[in-house]
Amino acid sequence: MVQERHLSERRACRLVGLSRDAYRHPPTVSQENQLLSERIKAVALVRRRFGYRRVHDVLRADFPGVNHKRVYRLYKAADLAVRKRKKAKRPLGQRTPLTAANTVNAVWSMDFVSDSLCNARRIKCLAVADDFSHECVQMAVDFGIGGQYVTRLLDQAAQFRGYPKAVRTDNGPEFTSRAFLGWCESHKIQHILIEPGRPMQNGYIESFNGKFRDECLNEHWFETLPQAREVIRAWVQDYNEVRPHSSIGRVPPRRFARLHRQQAGHAGSPQTQTPNEATLQPRTLSE
Repeated sequence: MVQERHLSERRACRLVGLSRDAYRHPPTVSQENQLLSERIKAVALVRRRFGYRRVHDVLRADFPGVNHKRVYRLYKAADLAVRKRKKAKRPLGQRTPLTAANTVNAVWSMDFVSDSLCNARRIKCLAVADDFSHECVQMAVDFGIGGQYVTRLLDQAAQFRGYPKAVRTDNGPEFTSRAFLGWCESHKIQHILIEPGRPMQNGYIESFNGKFRDECLNEHWFETLPQAREVIRAWVQDYNEVRPHSSIGRVPPRRFARLHRQQAGHAGSPQTQTPNEATLQPRTLSE
């Protein structure tokens, strides 16, 4: 090219910003670098989520004298890179601090609890509890529970109890999915989201999950999913109908809810308050 343009070597190198030494002695790829580059491409093809650091760790045994900087140069020269996964943008609802409910079906709190079978396969338990009566409204056990799954379970519970005025959840993908947000909007239900990193803003369901894990999950060894469902169903029934709850006058949650409905039904007629009616006001978490 220098001869075609009738330029001197000095002037041509100055125009392109190249040293005369590099022009006279063009770089050549050594056999070791060529072999290393082929191995880097082979590892990156099989392990697509490995960056140059992990590729260097894999090749360290076969190339002991090669450092990570050299692997990085060859990695970039081969135009390799780990594709960044974009975080899904989910619609956010209104975040409200924890407040005490004043009636049944005012607020339902829900959260997930994880456990595993004896073969190490994970199972998920969705617990739904009433903030006022502390009754377990719904408990689902399955290998995977998505947003539409959650809405179907809530519809089943609402057939017998009616829909709540509000639901309180964390910021999990099941509760921020379009299916769940659409369900709340279609039924005119307020969706209360707790602040990230503040689990005690959902303290009622966190307290329930602690009892559920301590008294049920930690006491049983599940071999199959049907067995886990049967054991958990029996525990939930005992929790609602037999087990006394300290924050509602040491009565079972279902009995407390029934007494509250009876009291609310007779609220229109003037009656004197009986001593047992004083226990119908649940205490807060601080008490």
